[in-house]
Amino acid sequence: MSAAREFDISAMEAAVADDPKKNAANKEFKKARQAEDGKRAMTEYENSAIASRAKTARLKALRLARDAELAAAAAAAPPPVVKKKKAAKKKEEAE
Repeated sequence: MSAAREFDISAMEAAVADDPKKNAANKEFKKARQAEDGKRAMTEYENSAIASRAKTARLKALRLARDAELAAAAAAAPPPVVKKKKAAKKKEEAE
């Protein structure tokens, strides 16, 4: 049994010896994955900002066109006729 135990222990020692190498490899992999995720997130953020600025510019152009159209229509329309109200007749006092 002692020979089998030595084999098991040496296998465990080998696994423990490889463990720091695996940990280092896992850390490097994790760092690379985080860097890739960071780049992807930054790209999404930049694309979102570009789309937002384009939408804002399009809406501003539409608003300015609408306002210009309303101003032109108001300038072309004749001025409104102001009707004067007749003064209310006062009741004459009968007595």
